[in-house]
Amino acid sequence: MIRTNKLKKVYRTEEIETTALNEVDLHIQPGEFVSIMGPSGCGKSTLLNILGLIDNPSGGEYFFLDEEVSKYSERQRSNLRKHNIGFIFQSFNLIDELSVYENVELPMLYTKVPAGERKKRTEELLEKMNMMHRKNHFPQQLSGGQQQRVAVARAIVNNPKIILADEPTGNLDSSNGDDVMKTLAQLNQEGTTIIMVTHSAYCSEFGNRVVRLLDGQIVSENTIAKYRI
Repeated sequence: MIRTNKLKKVYRTEEIETTALNEVDLHIQPGEFVSIMGPSGCGKSTLLNILGLIDNPSGGEYFFLDEEVSKYSERQRSNLRKHNIGFIFQSFNLIDELSVYENVELPMLYTKVPAGERKKRTEELLEKMNMMHRKNHFPQQLSGGQQQRVAVARAIVNNPKIILADEPTGNLDSSNGDDVMKTLAQLNQEGTTIIMVTHSAYCSEFGNRVVRLLDGQIVSENTIAKYRI
């Protein structure tokens, strides 16, 4: 599903050159739940942005669904992204001016899903996330845990093949964080591939593999025998 070959990302200014990723080789199979860990500044978010087709690498190859996409234009990346990838962020990234219902519905407008199907999917997911009673509320009227449940619903409403989660529990208390992780584990058991950046050893154990980065390189990979659910 995903394969990188000697993936590099270099940031340059007039005075300095910083290597964020240094020849990263990573393979991710369909249905995996991979946790990416490492200290701040090690390249985790940079790698996630490239895997999510938000950014292009400076060198190496990136195969996404058997397509070599490392030199794709923004338009090409956007087209692949909106049909195949759901994103969950630490800061939720909900649109304050839209209601809960409208935030969840929004990705389907970009993929031209018919109105009837949009309504059906949105309501089903809000029920699943126990947020139907808040459908007309706005993000700032919700708790952090409620906002992240809405963000999860938005991420999966187009039935993506892959979910990319960047510190999805970072702004949540332990109870709400646990709820989010159990939801991700359930989605994975239903067949969705998940790649998650986390600082939490506890959260990493919901997956089946932990990849550790240091100074822009993979330094270890460990398989986890069981999900923590």
